[in-house]
Amino acid sequence: MSEGITLQTKLSYGLGALGKDFACAPVYIFLMFYFTDVAGLSAAFVGTVFLAARIIDAITDPVMGMIVDNTRSKYGKFRPWIVIGTLLNAVVFIGLFSTHLFEGTTLYIYAAAAYILWGLTYTIMDIPYWSMIPALSASRREREKLVVWPRLFASLAWFITGAYGLHIVGKLGKGDQGDGFLNVALLIAVMFIMSAFLIARNVKETIKAEPDESAEKFNFKDVFNIIGKNDQLKALIGSVLFFQIANLLVGGFAIYYFSYAIGNAELFPVYMMVAGAAEVAGVFLFPRIASFFPRKHLWFMACGFPVLSCLLLFAMGIISPANVLLIGLAGAAIKFGVGIANALQTVMLADVVDYGESKTGRRSESVIFSVQTMLVKFAGAAGGFIVGIGLSVVGYQPGVEQAPATIVGLEFMMIGLPTILMLASSVIYRRYYRLHDGFIHARESNAC
Repeated sequence: MSEGITLQTKLSYGLGALGKDFACAPVYIFLMFYFTDVAGLSAAFVGTVFLAARIIDAITDPVMGMIVDNTRSKYGKFRPWIVIGTLLNAVVFIGLFSTHLFEGTTLYIYAAAAYILWGLTYTIMDIPYWSMIPALSASRREREKLVVWPRLFASLAWFITGAYGLHIVGKLGKGDQGDGFLNVALLIAVMFIMSAFLIARNVKETIKAEPDESAEKFNFKDVFNIIGKNDQLKALIGSVLFFQIANLLVGGFAIYYFSYAIGNAELFPVYMMVAGAAEVAGVFLFPRIASFFPRKHLWFMACGFPVLSCLLLFAMGIISPANVLLIGLAGAAIKFGVGIANALQTVMLADVVDYGESKTGRRSESVIFSVQTMLVKFAGAAGGFIVGIGLSVVGYQPGVEQAPATIVGLEFMMIGLPTILMLASSVIYRRYYRLHDGFIHARESNAC
């Protein structure tokens, strides 16, 4: 059996990421702003809801991974759930950006319920989507080439959302941001559903670890054993979690930073435009970078660029406030590192699947890849929680000029805290992760 992946499969899989990340990026970039400045919710309440929803995901995401790994159908175990999850999440996505239509106590109850439901339904689709990678080829090199496609299209979705999102909202809402967000949600939902059916038609698994219908199925206890006994998965969790919290903290906070700390909201789309282009470049260049540098150095590189970004913003505040060139360089630096990290972490998870199979004798792509979905959502929620609580602590007031102490607090949350988190990520990676050359090499080195 050829381990090569066809161009049709790569393109269809990539376009699937374009659709699903168009349905994800607005939540992570604009939902806090939408909830506070459009729907009128308090920042502290929104941050708390974000974090509470992720506590629920800590249980439901691995359970969904177990359900996918137990699925037996003529369409495989991944594609049915991608379609089902997309249809459900598209409806909830529209409902989420209908929050501004409510008021009073109903507004708060509806917002919390809609966001929690969004997380649950996104899980149904996202876990089987990423879990497919180890089942599409056994070749590590093919996986590295494949992962560029979804990450490239996903980065494109984030680039368009960040750079042009508010402009599109304004156009479709004709000046009414509430209507604009709702109309954008309707448009995205249609694209999202189309991308899911494209995957269902053209992306088919080639590696089936348990083809026998009578094979033993995973149970809830197995989920905890799979995660608990895989030391490399736990090392990866720690590294990725700190990295993504820092990344999504910056993404969710940038609009407040430029609007109030810098005092020029027009710089936000400039920052996001350059950042989005740099993320696409980071993903696109990942295979070449991975072939040129030793794998063990790539995560430090991914963490180093965001730290450089924070240093540039700090220097800008001292030397030349609101300097467009430095803002562009800062955006490029952080997202180039994010592009490398996003591609690398997906390949690393595929290695962890192989490693886990060697440890337990059972292949569990969906349970292990459920951790990726959980990490991204938890990182986004943690970032949102920090932003929400942080805004309240520093005395932020929507739509007015902020006090000097508030501006200092805004600058710390945009520059200081992400730097600390990125450094923590690199320390965890250096100390605990060892699958730089695949699980076979790691096992041999342990035996020596």
